[in-house]
Amino acid sequence: MEAEEMSEKVTLIVGATTNPSRYAYFAAGRFADAALPFIPIGIKSGKVFGKEILDLRSKPDLPEIHTITLYIGPANQEEWIDYLISLSPKRIIFNPGTENPLFFQKAKSAGIQVVQACTLVMLSTNQY
Repeated sequence: MEAEEMSEKVTLIVGATTNPSRYAYFAAGRFADAALPFIPIGIKSGKVFGKEILDLRSKPDLPEIHTITLYIGPANQEEWIDYLISLSPKRIIFNPGTENPLFFQKAKSAGIQVVQACTLVMLSTNQY
């Protein structure tokens, strides 16, 4: 995949946080370091690597999301599943601890690629 091609694929980081001990924070840092476009969204406000965290509760209209990477566990996903699917991403990455068979099935039924993987590993091994 060409660098130019990759740079146009926007990733939505669901569960974004300003807490530097959280994997969602590490992921935002990796995207920022690699100059890959990302949009942080979560229920806590603040800025992460120069980007304002959007309020997930407001379910903003976000056109052209290529990938959603999940950092919220199954117990906290239910109210967001339909919204996230409505964004029509090409793929959803279920990071370790976020796996959810109901969400998998709904995403697959909507024609979305479901990936069970670690975004950080994918980025560090150039598989993103």
